[in-house]
Amino acid sequence: MEKQLIPNIFEYFSHLPNNWLIGCDSSEVIRIIEQKLHNLTQLANLKTSPIILLAEREPVQFIASFIAACQAGCPIFLGNPNWVKQEWQQVFELVNPDLIWGKEAVAEKSNYQSPITNYQLPITNYQLIMIPTGGSSGKIRFAIHTWETLMASVAGFKQYFQLSQVNSFCILPLYHVSGLMQFIRSFTTNGRLVIMSFKTLINGEKYDINPADFFISLVPTQLQILLQNPDMASWLSRFNTVLLGGAPAGDSLLEEARKQHIRLSPTYGMTETASQIVTLKPEDFLAGNNSYGQVLPHAQVKIDANNNQQIGNIMINSDSLTLGYYPEIFVNRDNFQTDDLGYFDRNGYFNIVGRSSDKIITGGENVFPAEVESAIIASGLVKDVCVIGLADSHWGQIVTAVFVPINLEVSIRDLEIAIEDKLTKFKRPKYWILVEDLPRNAQGKINREVLQEKVLLQSKHI
Repeated sequence: MEKQLIPNIFEYFSHLPNNWLIGCDSSEVIRIIEQKLHNLTQLANLKTSPIILLAEREPVQFIASFIAACQAGCPIFLGNPNWVKQEWQQVFELVNPDLIWGKEAVAEKSNYQSPITNYQLPITNYQLIMIPTGGSSGKIRFAIHTWETLMASVAGFKQYFQLSQVNSFCILPLYHVSGLMQFIRSFTTNGRLVIMSFKTLINGEKYDINPADFFISLVPTQLQILLQNPDMASWLSRFNTVLLGGAPAGDSLLEEARKQHIRLSPTYGMTETASQIVTLKPEDFLAGNNSYGQVLPHAQVKIDANNNQQIGNIMINSDSLTLGYYPEIFVNRDNFQTDDLGYFDRNGYFNIVGRSSDKIITGGENVFPAEVESAIIASGLVKDVCVIGLADSHWGQIVTAVFVPINLEVSIRDLEIAIEDKLTKFKRPKYWILVEDLPRNAQGKINREVLQEKVLLQSKHI
């Protein structure tokens, strides 16, 4: 059986509107694709398709390179041009590419001296698309996808929102699933695509588009910044839908978005599911619903709860689910168990409590950081906060809040008073550690491993 390739790319281009790639030269995409395909034909003497590491920083180069690699049926590993030396080292211990597209990756490969592990690609009938994921641990690994799993995600999105065409305003990185899927939704549904960096956006540059025709995707930290600027908040309120994902959003942020009439659509998904599998529709959000919404048509979500409890680990079965983590293929993809804890309410809306791995057990009581963080953020006294558990000989673990205050006048006592009536005593932090910033990635997720090390170094209690 031959590998499954995407349909002829020029069939997609023939249906796309003129200047479909807003802010970039659409015609340049086709020119680069043709050049890349020509270069790949020069490697026709290889017995297998060349493995490509794609780490292009410039959007047009990335899009054209991705399409060319897919059309040629080459295995692709997506890379983050901003990875540092240690991260590139992790990548090259996993991947031995035949071709590298992206100058940062080329430079790092030339400097890489350690022996390269010669992993073999899994044997499948499909062209493989490896998307980097690290979760909160910071350890890079690649979720194995195919054009079919990515298109299943597109189909579920279209059906859920009852659309035939998706226009996307993308300010998230294309090498990440959140940005990649915005491009693929627009490209395969004859939609339009705006690509802009978040820095450019907050500096006030906007293209001549009608936001009501577009979806925009944000992470909570981006939403918070935009809502602080009245002009940006007004502009954001004109969008058809503002998808929000990547990290939990506090109730106070959701309430502020609602107050400013933002058509917010909180989502739950991950690299492993090719972006969202649960989404709240904006009409429900504006009506006061703070859940993550309902499951999209291409997925099933179950709660693995014990003793008839409502809350449990989230289990996923989806047409868009990853085949595995490179280089291993899952033996069984029927029930992918996550580390996330959640439940369905009586109306069938999906809610997340936190992560079982982040759970803090203090004095025999369970504490979920998301709940504590939400209460602290609602005080209005912090810019950012992360709650972790530190080892303690008496309590087992102690609840510790690492926070960035809104100003230096905020005291720990102010914070303690602010949450007294919000949290049971055992849930309140015993230690408070002030920092200048928290280690977050481009999607807004805390790197808890780095944070834990940072706290252990500076904490006199350990």
